Amino acid sequence: MSSTVPAPAPTGRPRPPRDAAEAAGPPRSAARRRGAPSYRWARRILWANLVAQIGIVVTGGVVRLTGSGLGCSTWPQCEPGQFAPVMHAELGWHPVIEFGNRTLTGVLGLLALATAWIVWRERHRARPYRVLGLVPLVGVLVQAVVGGITVLVELHPAFVGVHFILSMVLIAASAVLLRRHAEGDGPPQRRVTTRTWRLAVSLIPLTALMIALGVVVTGAGPHSGDLEIAQRLTLDPVAVSRLHAAAVWVYVAVLALVVAAIHRDRAPATARRAAWVLVGVTLAQGIIGYVQFFTGLPEVLVAAHMLGASLLVLAQGNQLLALRDRPVDHDGAAAARS
Repeated sequence: MSSTVPAPAPTGRPRPPRDAAEAAGPPRSAARRRGAPSYRWARRILWANLVAQIGIVVTGGVVRLTGSGLGCSTWPQCEPGQFAPVMHAELGWHPVIEFGNRTLTGVLGLLALATAWIVWRERHRARPYRVLGLVPLVGVLVQAVVGGITVLVELHPAFVGVHFILSMVLIAASAVLLRRHAEGDGPPQRRVTTRTWRLAVSLIPLTALMIALGVVVTGAGPHSGDLEIAQRLTLDPVAVSRLHAAAVWVYVAVLALVVAAIHRDRAPATARRAAWVLVGVTLAQGIIGYVQFFTGLPEVLVAAHMLGASLLVLAQGNQLLALRDRPVDHDGAAAARS
C-alpha cells in the first residue's frame, strides 16, 4: 500500500509586488544588473527631490520676507569677481541668506540630476514616464536663469512671480513622477464615472487661477524682497485680494462637488482619503490667507501661506491621480526585454 506525502502548505501570504516595475519581473531585475538603484533607494531619491522642490519655495520666501533678495548684487557671482558673499556691516546677514538659498539650489540640482538618472535607467518603462523624469532637471536649470534675471532686474515683481509659478509646476511634476514610479505603464483605468473625472479635472485650471491671482496679490503687496528697492505692481492690493478670494471660493465649491461625487461613486478608500486630504489643506490655506490679510501680512504667516500653496499643489495632484490606476503593461515590458 503506497502513500503519498502531501506537500507542505504554504505559510503566510505571498508578498504582493511593491510597484508596477517589480510586477513586470525580468525587466526590473535586468535594470538592477545594469547598476540601477533598488526600488527603496529610488523612492528615497524621488521623495528627496519632491521635498527639496517644496523646501526651495520656503527658503526663497525667507529671502524675500527678510529683504535679502539683493543680498548678492549680481549673478551668477554674488559680487563682481567673487562667488561667495562679501560681508558688510550695513548689509547684515542679507548676503548670507541670499547665498544660502543659491547653495540650496545647487543641492536641488543634484537631486534633480539623480532623479533623471534613476528614471532613465528604467529602460523597460514607457517613454512618457522617462521624459517626465527630465522635467525636474530642466526646470532647475530654467529656474536658475530666471532667478539670475530676477536679481539683474532688481526683483521686478513679474519675474519674482514667474519664479514662484515655475516652482509650483516643478512640485506638481515631481509629485506625478513619484506616483508614476510606483505604477505600471498600462492604459489608465478610472475608478469613478466620467462625470466625476471631468469634475475633478476642472480643479486643475482653478488651482492655476488661484495661484496666478495669489502671485498678483503678492506683487502688489508690501514684501518686495528688498528693504530699499520696492518695485510693486501698480494695482490696488485690496481689490486683487478680493478677486483672489473669489477664485478660492469657486474652487472650494467645486471641490465640495468632487468629494460628494467620489463618495457617490463608491471610489476606493485611497481616492476618498486623497480627496479629504485636499479638503484639509485647502481649508488650512484659506484660514491662513484670511488671517494674514486682516493682520497686516506678518512675515511668518506669509511664509506659511507659501508653504501652503506648495502643499495644495501636491495634494491636488495626488487627489486627481488617486481616481485612476495604471496596471503593468506586460506587452511593453516584454518588448523592452527583447
